[in-house]
Amino acid sequence: MSEPTKKKIAVLVSGTGTNLQAIIDAIKSGSLNNTEISIVISNKKDAYALKRAEAEGIKNVFVNPKDFSNNLDFDKKLIEIINNYGVDLVVLAGYTKILTKVFVDSFPNKIINIHPALLPDFGGKGMYGSKVHEAVLKSGIKESGCTVHFVTNEVDNGPIIFQTKVPILEGDTVDSLSKRILKEEHKSLVEGIKKCFSLHVI
Repeated sequence: MSEPTKKKIAVLVSGTGTNLQAIIDAIKSGSLNNTEISIVISNKKDAYALKRAEAEGIKNVFVNPKDFSNNLDFDKKLIEIINNYGVDLVVLAGYTKILTKVFVDSFPNKIINIHPALLPDFGGKGMYGSKVHEAVLKSGIKESGCTVHFVTNEVDNGPIIFQTKVPILEGDTVDSLSKRILKEEHKSLVEGIKKCFSLHVI
């Protein structure tokens, strides 16, 4: 009996790549089976995520936004690269650039993102990284977390795939809260990918 065809993932990154590493580790351990990362793409040349991909022998590429006169042309280049690999899912793992409508429409229900809060709260344009945690702490709520969701043309407003709650502790700072949520992001992103594939959404 032949092995099932592996699902192919493209991962878009802008930073250190800890969420990318979580996907790599899950594939290596077998907890994310029949899956492979076909290509890692970054809009930042110095993104450590590219080194993580390189160390694992995963194809990776830096696409310089400065080489393009506008965001649409930049995204068209990304679409071209991704289509060359015939991927089943595009994963945004710490990717900080807002996607154009043309990009999102090119991969309907095939793009997922991880957001460091419990959407629909604390999402939307400009809400990323430490800005999210600052807003959460300022609000006085007792619980935060992370959300894996499909990407649509409305920022952080796509259907939710998986959420994990993280309690806010007394004396929490942006740094302490973000570190605890990041640990959960690693697990949640992998669970979100599994859910996409197991439910045959993709």
